[in-house]
Amino acid sequence: MTITVLLGLALTAGALAQNVATTRDAALDVEPNPPKISRVENDDVKRKRAYPMQPPTVPHKIDNYQIDTNANKCMSCHSRRRTEESQAPMVSVTHYMDREGNFLADISARRYFCNQCHVVQIDVDPLLDNEFEDIDDLLRAARK
Repeated sequence: MTITVLLGLALTAGALAQNVATTRDAALDVEPNPPKISRVENDDVKRKRAYPMQPPTVPHKIDNYQIDTNANKCMSCHSRRRTEESQAPMVSVTHYMDREGNFLADISARRYFCNQCHVVQIDVDPLLDNEFEDIDDLLRAARK
């Protein structure tokens, strides 16, 4: 049993000694200074998506928006009933469907918490290079 423990410790030490590439700019056992909090874009300009099936990002601030079981502030502009008045885009019709594909009068409970999928836009450099190419760009390049 002692040999097993010593072997386990030796392997663990070897693993810790290796340089592990991360997006943290620091070793895993070092607590780096946190990055500055970036400014949220608030210009209502929609961005191009960064990968297939990406949920749209939110092009405005949502600080202090109540999104809980009691209320959903997003729906005060983005619901079917309010888009004409607010001029905000309506949420996708899929948000009004239950898991069996039936259409509902109100937003589906499984799509109710918007910030599970949708995030605000922030103008920052990416941590990793993104090589995603939109299908429209690929088709356009193939036609040339």
